[in-house]
Amino acid sequence: MKLIQFRNCRLVRNHLIVREDLWVRGGKIIDPMGVFFDEQRHSDVQIDCHGALIAPGFIDLQINGGYGVDFSHDVNSVQEGVSKVARGLLSHGVTSFCPTLVTSPIATYTQVLPKIPRRAGSAEGATILGVHLEGPFINPSKKGAHPEGCIREFSRGFDSLLEVYGDLQNVSIVTIAPEKENAKEVIEELTRRGITVSLGHTMANLKEGELACQHGATLITHLFNAMLPFHHRDPGIVGLLASNRIPPGKTIYYGIIADGIHTHPAALRIAYRVHPEGLILVTDAISAMGLSEGTHHIGQMSVDVSGGRAYVAGTKTLCGSIAPMDECVRIFLESAGCDTVFALEAASLAPAKCLGIAGKKGTLDFGADADFVLLDDKLGVCSTWISGECVYRNPEKMAPIVNES
Repeated sequence: MKLIQFRNCRLVRNHLIVREDLWVRGGKIIDPMGVFFDEQRHSDVQIDCHGALIAPGFIDLQINGGYGVDFSHDVNSVQEGVSKVARGLLSHGVTSFCPTLVTSPIATYTQVLPKIPRRAGSAEGATILGVHLEGPFINPSKKGAHPEGCIREFSRGFDSLLEVYGDLQNVSIVTIAPEKENAKEVIEELTRRGITVSLGHTMANLKEGELACQHGATLITHLFNAMLPFHHRDPGIVGLLASNRIPPGKTIYYGIIADGIHTHPAALRIAYRVHPEGLILVTDAISAMGLSEGTHHIGQMSVDVSGGRAYVAGTKTLCGSIAPMDECVRIFLESAGCDTVFALEAASLAPAKCLGIAGKKGTLDFGADADFVLLDDKLGVCSTWISGECVYRNPEKMAPIVNES
C-alpha cells in the first residue's frame, strides 16, 4: 500500500488549526512516527497542497435530494437518483450523508428503503450512512411541507412503525413527535436497535421533550423550525438546549439550517452560545439544490423556488433549503461569531459524534478514514478526498502537485 504524504498544508486537528503534514495509507490516516521510527521509510507519494486548509469531510444528516432528484418522490428511479446526488455532493466537500425521506404513503417506504443500502464512498459518490426517516409520525399542527393525509399514529406502538417502514436495516435516524401516544415505547425500541431518534415536527412541551431524551432520543430535527417557538414559561423542545434534566453524560444534538433563510443570524448565535456541543449543520436540501428557479418536488408536494427560497406551491410555507453544505458552513461562520474550526466541526465532527462514528468519520485523528476536503482561505472547496483518493477537484482552483518517488 502506498504511503501518501500531504504537505504544505494546515490541518483541523484537536479542535485547532495546525501546520502539520497529513499521512495516509490504505485509506486511513496514520501516525507518521511509526513510519519514521519503526519502518524507517519515506513516503511513496508527496502531494503539495499549496497551503490549503485540510478539514474532515462534511457529513449531512438531513438532505431530501438535489440536482432534480427527490428521494421521496422519484420512487422508480431512487437508486439512480441517490447516486446522482451522492456524486454532486462531492463538489461541496460532503463525503458522507443520510438520504432523507419526508412523510409519504406506506408504499413509498416499502419500495424505496430496500433500494438505499449503506455503502462506502468513492469517486462514484459520497458514503451513504443510512436513511433518515423524517415522518410520518409527526404532529399535523407542525407538518410544514409534509402531506397531512400521510401522517400516522403509534396506535399499536412499535408495530405501527414497522407496518409503515417495514425493514429498518437501512435506517440510521427516525424523526418523530414525542408527544404522540406510545412514543416512549417506540423511542426505547429504536434506541435499542441502534437507530438515532430525533425530535421534530412537534408541538411537544419541554417536559415531553425531556422524557423523550431520558428514554433515548438524542437529536432535534432542524431546531426552531416546525416546533413551538421559545416561550419563557415553557420553552418547548428548544429548551432542551439548556435543560438540567438530561441524563448525565448525554449530549443532546440538534440540526440547524444555516442557509440565511430558515434561521435568523441572531437565532444561530443564541443556539451556538447556549449549547455549542450539540450544534450540527444540516442542509435540509431539496431537489432544487443545484438547479435554477422554478417548480420542483419534495415528497408528495410541489415546490416553488424563487428568490433563493423554496415554498410549498401556492403558499409561503418554507419547505427545505437549496443551499449546499459548504455554503451553510460559510454562512454560519459569518453569522454565529464562532471560529473557523467550530464551523467546520459542526459539519463534520458533531454529526459523526451524533451517529456514534466519530472514531472513523468527521476527524483527522490517526486511524480515522481518510475522508477530507481541501479548502481555500475563504472556505471554498478546492478538492474532496475519500479513503485518501481524490474524488473531486474544483477546476477553478490550483490542483495539488503530486510527486511519486
